[in-house]
Amino acid sequence: MIYAIIGALLVGLSLGIFGSGGSILTVPVLIYLLHHEDKVAIAESLGIVGAIAFVSALPYARAGLVDWRTAVLFGLPGMAGTYVGAWLAAYVAGYVQLFVFAGVMLLAAVQMWRRSGAGPGRDAEAPAPKRSGLKIGADGLAVGVLTGFVGVGGGFLIVPALVLLGGLSMRQAIGTSLVIIALKSAAGFWKYLQVLDGLEATVDWNAMGLFVLVGAIGSFSGKAVNARLPQAALQRGFAVFLVIMAVFILAKESTALIGASS
Repeated sequence: MIYAIIGALLVGLSLGIFGSGGSILTVPVLIYLLHHEDKVAIAESLGIVGAIAFVSALPYARAGLVDWRTAVLFGLPGMAGTYVGAWLAAYVAGYVQLFVFAGVMLLAAVQMWRRSGAGPGRDAEAPAPKRSGLKIGADGLAVGVLTGFVGVGGGFLIVPALVLLGGLSMRQAIGTSLVIIALKSAAGFWKYLQVLDGLEATVDWNAMGLFVLVGAIGSFSGKAVNARLPQAALQRGFAVFLVIMAVFILAKESTALIGASS
């Protein structure tokens, strides 16, 4: 259980610092440390990350770092997409979801690394030109489908989209991402409960409660770290961690798949 507590703290820290990364940590902890079934872990991840993201968004909202217009335009289509993604997941084997999950992690690592290199004359906190509401909504829908399918909050895709396409500063994007993650994860979790009913499975509410409690504590610490440490260094460190986790999942699932087929 100590590993679950450490994992929950890391989830909260990640959401508080980056506005992303919660599910990327939660799913492996639930599957490989607590030995939950893959689809159950994905469902639990959506509930856990959604709750922690909601708590994490509070200090950002108090500081005026949430763009509510973007949160609505991106978040509502994202909720619909998450519902669709969770529905699609019912027809796909769990190991396929985990392979997609690992691929998404690698993509996230590349995006995080690229975003960390502001370069000469470029301010990482400076906003880009505003984007139309229709395009923001389309981004939200696409990210939402991915969220529901692989059980990720999608913050590692949302934050770059809000910065590069939505016209928000880095810190605004993090705060706004947390609100969007909470909305989308709630929709995906609700649908996943129905999926699990059809599989005669259920989530572990006690484990989820522990994760949310400990993760919320970590999220407030993460917000404090966010305000003090260089963003570029944090993003690059997180990108490296994503690669390590993705390779671990690919190796673990490949070994299990080969063993099952032999």
